[in-house]
Amino acid sequence: MAESDQLIAALTEAVEASPDNAVLRCHLGDVLLGAGRAEEALGQFQRVLILVPDDRGAIDGARRACEALGYHERAEAYGRILGEPPAETASSPGQPATPFVPAEPPSVPADPAREPIGAEEMPTADDFDRFLEELMLEAESTLERPAVTLADVGGLESVKQRLETSFLGPAKNPQLRKLYGKSLQGGLLLYGPPGCGKTFIARALAGELGARFFAVGLHDILDMWLGQSEKAVHETFVTARRHAPCVVFLDEIDALGMKRSNLSRQAGRGVVVQLLTEMDATRGENEGVFVLGATNQPWDLDPALRRPGRFDRTVLVLPPDRDARVAILDFHLKDRPVEALDTRAIGDATENYSGADLRLLCETATEAALADSIQTGVARPIRQADLAQALQSVRPSTGPWFEAARNYALYANEGGEYDEMLSYLRRRKKF
Repeated sequence: MAESDQLIAALTEAVEASPDNAVLRCHLGDVLLGAGRAEEALGQFQRVLILVPDDRGAIDGARRACEALGYHERAEAYGRILGEPPAETASSPGQPATPFVPAEPPSVPADPAREPIGAEEMPTADDFDRFLEELMLEAESTLERPAVTLADVGGLESVKQRLETSFLGPAKNPQLRKLYGKSLQGGLLLYGPPGCGKTFIARALAGELGARFFAVGLHDILDMWLGQSEKAVHETFVTARRHAPCVVFLDEIDALGMKRSNLSRQAGRGVVVQLLTEMDATRGENEGVFVLGATNQPWDLDPALRRPGRFDRTVLVLPPDRDARVAILDFHLKDRPVEALDTRAIGDATENYSGADLRLLCETATEAALADSIQTGVARPIRQADLAQALQSVRPSTGPWFEAARNYALYANEGGEYDEMLSYLRRRKKF
């Protein structure tokens, strides 16, 4: 192993042991850059800027890494933060370029490696804030602004109305919310059988609010080292507060917030406690942070998470209704070769199918048409017979969930929290 590789391996191990050590990360970035590994170096410098947004050494390192990678516009943006002139200044044809003269020339120390930059060294405060916001979003690539809205959700009108009444209406009308004393603190829990679009609805909610969407899964939180899972929960909310308005989407929330009475290990209880702390309405720090949780098993959620100020609003996301099923079928078939199809007839025959089941139905029908085309050597469109045949092999997957849900709705409906599900089961004569 080359000497530089040994040094990089040693520094990487040290950084993993002390992930918040900005000086160490910058040193690793410098060594990676010197070894020609500019992409990895840029990642290290960006991580430092998440921890210390005004670290001059990290900004300069990111600039040098971008130059090495050929990202010249980004390199110039980093340079502007350092008070450096752009590589080329626009000028009129035939005239020399006007030299860059900052309003107040920055006083750069002889060794700027780790000194933070003062506000007087920035071109303007607005430029600095704007650039840092873009920088943080680039480094924290899990945040996005969804383009979808509830208009893109087929059917499910009752779910949309419930969301509008309990969440979206107050969120989009702050003056009326203030007049009526309506608080948005706390969270919204989406529950129902798997594959019915809870994640898509959460993204659509973020799109309706014009907020950033921060999806958090088990792999983002759970860690084998003691205390690291709790730290990950805290950092999730710190990031969301910094980028408010932001929707934090906690998928499989029952695994993160399981009943503490069912947890034998203290480490698992610590995650629940940390989540309770971050969501506590008395903190007053979550303005503009909307917390959405999704679960297939709400009965496994710790009762403390269902108290007011936490997940105190619930929405039951059931299998798509007929109109939604037709919309889902049309969506999955729209870019494929088809002859005239009666998707409404298939919609009538697929009660209790989840959105995922319908996608599989379309895939199965497509495979039949593809296999026939390969065998004959002539491409043919997907036909109604292909969908009818697929119906024979693709069955609804929601049955086991309804079996379990029925027992909880009948015998564990404390405080009427499963009344909506109970009403649905009665309408469908499930018991």
